[in-house]
Amino acid sequence: MLQLGKQIVRFRVPILVLSILLLIPSAIGYFHTRVNYDILYYLPDDIETMQGQEILLNDFGKGAYAMFVAEGLSDTQAAQLKGRMEQVDHVAEVIWYDTIADDSIPQAILPDELYDVFHSDNSTLMAIFFDTGTSDDATLDAINELRTVAGEQCFLSSMSAIVADTKMLVEQELAVYVIIAVVLSCIVLAVTMDSWMAPVLFMLNIGMAIVFNLGTNVIKGEISFITQSLAAVLQLAVTMDYSIFLWNCYKEQRSIYDTKESAMAHAISMTIASVAGSSLTTIAGFLALCFMTFTLGIDLGVVMAKGVVFGVIGCVTILPSLMLVFDRAIQKTSHKPITINGDKFARFVIKHHKLIMVVILLLWIPAIIGYRNINVYYKLDTSLPSYLNSVQANEVLSEEFDMSTVHMILASDDLASKDVKNMLSEMQDVDGVEFALATDSLIGANVPKEFLPDQLTEKLSANGRQLIIISSAYPVASDEVNEQIDTLQAIMKKYDSSAMLIGEAPCTRDLISITDRDFQMVSIASIGAIFVIILLVLHSISLPVILVLVIELAIYINMGISFYTGSTLPFIASIVIGTIQLGATVDYAILMTNRYQLERVQDKDKHEAATIALSTSLPSIITSALGFFAATIGVGIYSDVDLIGSLCLLMARGALISMAVVLLLLPALYVVFDGVIIRTSWRMKLDKIASKQS
Repeated sequence: MLQLGKQIVRFRVPILVLSILLLIPSAIGYFHTRVNYDILYYLPDDIETMQGQEILLNDFGKGAYAMFVAEGLSDTQAAQLKGRMEQVDHVAEVIWYDTIADDSIPQAILPDELYDVFHSDNSTLMAIFFDTGTSDDATLDAINELRTVAGEQCFLSSMSAIVADTKMLVEQELAVYVIIAVVLSCIVLAVTMDSWMAPVLFMLNIGMAIVFNLGTNVIKGEISFITQSLAAVLQLAVTMDYSIFLWNCYKEQRSIYDTKESAMAHAISMTIASVAGSSLTTIAGFLALCFMTFTLGIDLGVVMAKGVVFGVIGCVTILPSLMLVFDRAIQKTSHKPITINGDKFARFVIKHHKLIMVVILLLWIPAIIGYRNINVYYKLDTSLPSYLNSVQANEVLSEEFDMSTVHMILASDDLASKDVKNMLSEMQDVDGVEFALATDSLIGANVPKEFLPDQLTEKLSANGRQLIIISSAYPVASDEVNEQIDTLQAIMKKYDSSAMLIGEAPCTRDLISITDRDFQMVSIASIGAIFVIILLVLHSISLPVILVLVIELAIYINMGISFYTGSTLPFIASIVIGTIQLGATVDYAILMTNRYQLERVQDKDKHEAATIALSTSLPSIITSALGFFAATIGVGIYSDVDLIGSLCLLMARGALISMAVVLLLLPALYVVFDGVIIRTSWRMKLDKIASKQS
């Protein structure tokens, strides 16, 4: 490692030149990486709802759909508007009353209720189908054009409209996220370090690593907007420690060696050795997300694990080069930092370790109760501000037509008309169903389906399947709509065992059940992976148990607070926060534990070893935690997308809680379980024997 450090020092200028040049292809890759704003897209392909969506697109030429509400239009104006909307690219079909009640069909055979399906007191309802998928760029462009064509008094309610508004909002905010995180992180670093220039160099180094990470996402083709929004902020937060460690090592070695080059070479070698184990725990935490069947976890996990790798590489190559090249500027901008003397705090904690341990451990009970009873939401427009068109459209649709969502059934076209009408009749009687629309419901009783013109039946039939549209008054992700879906499926399967129920609500119900299972898998995988890494790093069986339990308690407290404050969190919070907080903040515990082990093998008693470990680690832990807090809190407060804001606020709060629990509880556990730790840590036993023999 020392030889590697010397080579990095020797080639510092070429390293900087190469790094700057690599920013060009990385930037190109970044701008050519598509961002996916549809969360339901990440459901597994083999479930029935997703297979049904493919059939709808491939066989019917209908991918995305939207319910369109126009206020204050006469039938003539509505017909004219429908014609203009049908001219918009990728609009496959606009279904309205005149689609059915045209001149080719005698009015006498049309049910009286059919007019009421498409009209309320002051509003007109139309169903719009697109020939592209929910989150395709072409669909989003069509949504925006439809809004332009329709005007202000018209509303589009659909998953695609939500996706379009989310995209618009995130694109507006994304640059601000990075600026806020950088500014607040620089403030924390500036006051805790002894140079005004150093934080700037840290940001340049981490910024390059972030660009490299985001640029290489082009290999994946596309990433989720959640990953896109969080990647830069998270990478900044979790890799800042490595820069701080290199800085501290360099300052220490500078007082030992005559030249800055020699000092930096040794600092690099020490940093590589120390950061290797620390970064592995963080990488393991992110990669645990890859165990999710909801593939958003794989998307976020791979990108963030890759970001940590780039962060480590940058820390031992780009940052040392920057520090050497700008050494004179660093010296000229030096100042007296805010110093933290941890001696008094450490002595107080160790003196009262039993009381502190009992008090904090008692928090397990309310923390677990809160953790297990967190209120979460799955309805995606809940995360968006109320002023957006898609959110307003959902409200108008509910108020004017008592409709909150639309289900679709893909049934066999061979079903007898009598069976279809009986099935629809049963579905109409299900609580919350406003109407059920199919070719057989477009005509009165005892009139054969063949009486309808081919042009009309082809719109709702294709390749041996027919499309049935069902309106529900219940909102997506509610208990009522999930019970309704179960009832509709039971009725549907009674008449056609091959039929499929699809739409936003059925997909969301699958999302609920899948992510519930994923949470268990990810939690086990992250704890298991980090346990093994700590075991290998610390050469102990008991210490991994103690460290993981300490951080898990911090996670439970963090999440449990949301229950007691009455907050409702996005559904992915439990999964993402658990792994990120465990992977990113367990470093605090490893840092202190390494020092505790060192002091114990040097024949310090357990109280003294714990005191020294706490007092010496306290400044680094506080700086690191405050850096993580600063990088996330501003984004959490600023973001109008609750999905992003909630996650950042949880991460910010989690950093402070992990810091507090590690500083207060972990030293107490050292003292109480010292005998167990010594007996189950083979490195400590061997080192202690060697120390006594020497």
